[in-house]
Amino acid sequence: MDFGYDEDASKIQDLLKRFMKQHVLPRNSEWHKRTAAGEYPLDLLEPLKRQAREDGLWNLFLPDLRADQPGTAMSTLDYAPLAEIMGRLPWAAEVFNCSAPDSGNMELLQRFADDGQRERWLTPLLEGGIRSCFAMSEPDVASSDATNIATTFTRDGDDYLIDGRKWFITGAAHPNCRFAIVLGRDDQAAEQAPHRRHSMLIVPMDAPGLSVERNIPVMQHRAPEGHCELVFRKVRVPVANRLGGAGDGFAMAQARLGPGRVHHCMRTLGQCELALEMM
Repeated sequence: MDFGYDEDASKIQDLLKRFMKQHVLPRNSEWHKRTAAGEYPLDLLEPLKRQAREDGLWNLFLPDLRADQPGTAMSTLDYAPLAEIMGRLPWAAEVFNCSAPDSGNMELLQRFADDGQRERWLTPLLEGGIRSCFAMSEPDVASSDATNIATTFTRDGDDYLIDGRKWFITGAAHPNCRFAIVLGRDDQAAEQAPHRRHSMLIVPMDAPGLSVERNIPVMQHRAPEGHCELVFRKVRVPVANRLGGAGDGFAMAQARLGPGRVHHCMRTLGQCELALEMM
């Protein structure tokens, strides 16, 4: 199998390497020092984001960008080495608007949102003006098998009521996190097969009844953007906030997680490469 890159993809790799070396790596010490002191998010990010966008290093992960959307569309194959280059620093991806979980959420919204949802939620994400999170895993079930997800979506007229608990929700503590995409068991699809019983709802983070209970440390490290536990207590959102149809949630989750695994693995390789170089 040929994993070679064409000339355009190779040029983007070279441009990204130079950008990381000239603009991002020199700020790494400052980022860690100020973040450790409790300052987050940092104002040093915005000038870097503006420069990255001017240089054509913006929204690189989204292969189906439309002409009216900002960014440089790359295939998953061409984006993989870019994720590796960004992954050398854990905070670098935000400079290029390629951070998880926003990247996966933008993929979901690009593929499955209606026009109103795209305008309200996708466009600000593509512009880098807001952040988001993806609420899937739960503490009370073996949620690595998504058919076990127990958070409930109960239809009440033109609304859904959401009840449940989610954890390790990346990005939920970020001050600019404006919404969560939540996977739950939809009572409108209760009689369907196990893989057709779940839906996805877009839930504003300021919705009454939604609380961020805690930022959970991972291997004794507490990420400033958060890997949080969320609780939904009769959270009311309109049916218009549902992505796709009732029961489509599982299939959409799989569509989202496919490219996401590649992104995460390549970023981890970047960190490993840096560790080897330091050794």
